[in-house]
Amino acid sequence: MTRNIKPATAIQGRISLPGDKSISHRYGMLAGLTEGISTIRNYSTGADCASTLACMRALGVPIARDGNLVVIDGVGLTGLRPPSRPLDAGNSGSTIRMLSGILAGQSFTSEIGGDKSLSQRPMKRIMTPLEQMGARIEARDGNFPPLKIHGGELRPIHYELPVASAQVKTAVLFAGLFASGWTVVREPLPTRDHSEIALGEFGAYVEVEGTEIRIEGGPTLQGQELTVPGDISSAAFFIAAALLLTGSELVIEGLGLNPSRASILDLLRGMGADIEILDRREDHGETVGDILIHGPESAEHPSLQGGVIEGAMTAAVIDEIPILAVLGAASADGLIIRDAAELRVKETDRIATVADNLSRMGVEVEVEPDGLRIPGRQSFRPAQLDSFGDHRIAMAFAVAGLCAAGESELNNAEAAAVSFPEFYDLLEEITRS
Repeated sequence: MTRNIKPATAIQGRISLPGDKSISHRYGMLAGLTEGISTIRNYSTGADCASTLACMRALGVPIARDGNLVVIDGVGLTGLRPPSRPLDAGNSGSTIRMLSGILAGQSFTSEIGGDKSLSQRPMKRIMTPLEQMGARIEARDGNFPPLKIHGGELRPIHYELPVASAQVKTAVLFAGLFASGWTVVREPLPTRDHSEIALGEFGAYVEVEGTEIRIEGGPTLQGQELTVPGDISSAAFFIAAALLLTGSELVIEGLGLNPSRASILDLLRGMGADIEILDRREDHGETVGDILIHGPESAEHPSLQGGVIEGAMTAAVIDEIPILAVLGAASADGLIIRDAAELRVKETDRIATVADNLSRMGVEVEVEPDGLRIPGRQSFRPAQLDSFGDHRIAMAFAVAGLCAAGESELNNAEAAAVSFPEFYDLLEEITRS
C-alpha cells in the first residue's frame, strides 16, 4: 500500500495510545501459565502481540478477546499441550525468542517459525543458554527459524549475557520457571525490566541486584487483573512530530514511563526538548504518567541541540533510533549514533533503510558499520519513500514526510500495522495543515 504524506504546520491535541507491546507480550505468555483467570485491559492491538496470543491458544490456553480486552484462563506451569501444527510467530522476534524459554521447559517437542523477515533473524543467542539448561534445539543453519525445540526437565544456570538483550534475558528467566533451583542472569548493561516486574506481579520469586536477576523455579503463578500502559516506543513518533513542527502542543495520556524504557524522554530532554511529565503514578509495578510536549517557537530555533548516542544509551533507545535519526537531521548540531550494530539484524537492516530514506529526502547522512552520522539544520524534500516492510521505518518516515516542502509517498506503508494499526489515523487526527 502506498500512502500519501502531506506536509503539516503543527501537531496539536490530546491522545492515549494502545498498550505497550513489550508488556503485552509478557502478560500474554505469563497469564497462560497461571492458576486462574487474568483480565488484561489495553492489550496491544499490533499484529506481533496477536501472534503471541495465537501461539498460546495453539498450546491449549483458553483466550477470549474483545478489542484491547483480553481474558486468559491459565493452565498452570504444567498444563500446556503439544501444538497440532508449527507455531507461527509472524513477524515477532519477541514472540519467538521469549516463548522459546517456555517451550524449552515442556515435556513435548514443538516447532516455531514465522514470516520471511523473521526467518532471517538470529536465534543462536537464545539457543545457547536454553541448551545449557537442558533443552535440545534445532535451527536452520544452526541459527535461524524455524526452531524445533525438544523440551524437558531443565537445570538452573548462571548465565552472563554476551550482549545486552531483554529478549534473551526473558527467554532464560521464563525457562527458569521450569528449572529446579535458582536461575541467575547477569546483564552487561541494564535492559528493560518488564519481565522481572511481570513475573513478580504474577507470583514468581524474583530477586534483582544491580544487573543480576535471579528466579526460583516451580512457583504457582496466580491470575491477575492488569492494565497495559500506553506504549512509549509508539509515543516516540508523535513526540518527534511535535518537536519537529513549529507551534505544536501535544498531551499523551496514560503512557508507560518505566525507567528502563523512559530513557528516550531523558535523552530528548537532555538535548533541549520541552517535555513535561504531568502525572506520575504506579500501576502493578509499572510507572505510568501523562506527558506534555511543546514544539519549537520558530523554524530558526530547533527543539533539539543534537549530540551523540552511544554505549548504554544506544541499548536503551535501540527501537527509537529510526525516529531519532529523523530528529537528528532537524536538530541544531546534528546527531551521531554509535554502538547500534544490533540494528543490522532487526526487521530490516535499519541502519541501511534509515540512511536510504534520509538520502531520498535530500538529507546528508554518513553510514558507519555500527551507526550513523547526521549533520543538523537540514531540511526534508518530498520523496518516494519505502518502509521496506519494517513497521518502525514506516512510522519514522511518515513523520519525516510531515516536514517536507511538498507531498511524499510512502510505499509499503501497511507495515505499521505489525505494531500499531491505528498509527496513521491517530497521526492524522492531531496533524494541522
